[in-house]
Amino acid sequence: MKKEIKRHIRLILGLFISALGMVMTINANLGVAPWDAFHQGLAQVTGITLGTAAISSGFVIIILDIILGQPIGRGTILNMLLIGTFIDILMLNHLVPIFENFLPSLIMLILGMFVIGYGIYFYMSAELGSGPRDGLMVILTKRTGKSVRLIKGSIEVMVVTIGFIMGGQVGIGTVIFAIFGGIILQYVLKLVKYDVSTAEHTYIKDDINYIKDKIRGTN
Repeated sequence: MKKEIKRHIRLILGLFISALGMVMTINANLGVAPWDAFHQGLAQVTGITLGTAAISSGFVIIILDIILGQPIGRGTILNMLLIGTFIDILMLNHLVPIFENFLPSLIMLILGMFVIGYGIYFYMSAELGSGPRDGLMVILTKRTGKSVRLIKGSIEVMVVTIGFIMGGQVGIGTVIFAIFGGIILQYVLKLVKYDVSTAEHTYIKDDINYIKDKIRGTN
């Protein structure tokens, strides 16, 4: 039980840190990551908050994951619900400064990318299931036989294009994300000595099997 509590604390902490990093990159005003551009555009078109847009797209993607056969975990569902909620809390309460000048904005953007990297490490290392968007990338890679780079790149080009059309903030920051986002994440994971290939996630199907075994054991 203590181990499970620690895993969930680690997961939620990671989701909050990720949301903080995202808000930092958004408030840098240099252009945002592809998915954030999509969420910004969706928020502008519909009038909902940025966090609600992130939750809504996450819900749709989880449905796609399930249809395509990608396992989901408690972490997948909490990722969908909490990152958007944390983004709204941070943005609506103005808890992260907004920069207008280029140099401070660039520093904020890069720091935000590192913060996102640490957030991803924390929630990935909880091993309670990948995020909805990561899961979609994984299952499409398996289904098509194409490389992760091609699938990830194709998805991001599509969402950033749609986001831009809807009014999302696309700029030099978006390019920086495209070039250095993966490099920074790799650096952070190497720094904390975490190998994603060794992760053993617990999925919803594992939880169901565990409950079934417990019920059988009491009969």
